[in-house]
Order: sequence, then C-alpha cells, then structure tokens
Amino acid sequence: MYRNQLLAQRLREVFLDGKWIANTNYYEQISDISWKDAIVKIHQLNSIALLTFHINYYLEGLIQVLNGGVLEISDRYSFDMPLINTDKEWSDLKDRFLKNAATFSNKVAELDDTILDQSFVDEKYGTYLRNIEAVIEHSYYHLGQLVLIKKMILNTYS
Repeated sequence: MYRNQLLAQRLREVFLDGKWIANTNYYEQISDISWKDAIVKIHQLNSIALLTFHINYYLEGLIQVLNGGVLEISDRYSFDMPLINTDKEWSDLKDRFLKNAATFSNKVAELDDTILDQSFVDEKYGTYLRNIEAVIEHSYYHLGQLVLIKKMILNTYS
C-alpha cells in the first residue's frame, strides 16, 4: 500500500471509523452529544464544540491547499468559534467537521505518493508528509481531551 493510502486510512481511523489507536474516533464521540453538553466548559478546559471547531478549522485550511489554493489559516484564529446557541448550530458544525474529515482523508488518498516528500506551501512548514502526520497526531491529542471532557460532562452535568 502506498504512503498516501496509509495516511488516508489513519485519518479515517481518528475521524470517522477507527478504533485501533484510541478505541474510538471523533464520529463516535460527537454523534450523541447534545448541543447543551457540547458547549459546557469545565474549569479551564475547552468545550467539546470548541475542540471540534478547532480541528475542523485546520481541516478546512488544509483542504483549501490540497485544492490548489493558498494557506490562509493561522493558529491564532483556530479557537475563534462563533457561539453555539441551538441544536442546529451544533449539528451544522458536526456535519461540516465530518464532511471535511472525509474530504481531507480522500484528498490525501488521491495525492501522488511522490508529493509527500515535497515542501508543503513553504519550506519552513516541512513536507506534506510531516504536515499530514501532524494532523493525525494533533487530532488524537484533542480526541483524548474530548473523551475525558465528555466523561466528566456525562457523569456530572447530565
């Protein structure tokens, strides 16, 4: 199997259907959370909605690059989520996130394997491979947070 296919498989595992690394994935964790639980802030922790927004922010920016566009995302805006006040707003965020997760995974699967060793946008950002692996690692990091926050909410507030 080519590296692009392996990376796409790992992306699908963390976002959509895997259980190998964390015994869960984003789809499984966010699909049954109400909007009211999704916006709960426990102490200084991020909310489930905010973590979902944060990861989606990067996916949208990277999809833009893979579609031939420019890199416009910036870390300083990655937590600038609009308030969520309704079930529809939460549902829309989840749907957008899951759609982008599938799109990003598919785009990575379609990459020519040789591009993985090329510079991503600018040499200072490293290679495509490094950036895609960073998405996987970053996503698992926040998935772990999300799982713990969900457990705290369901055991305390619901």
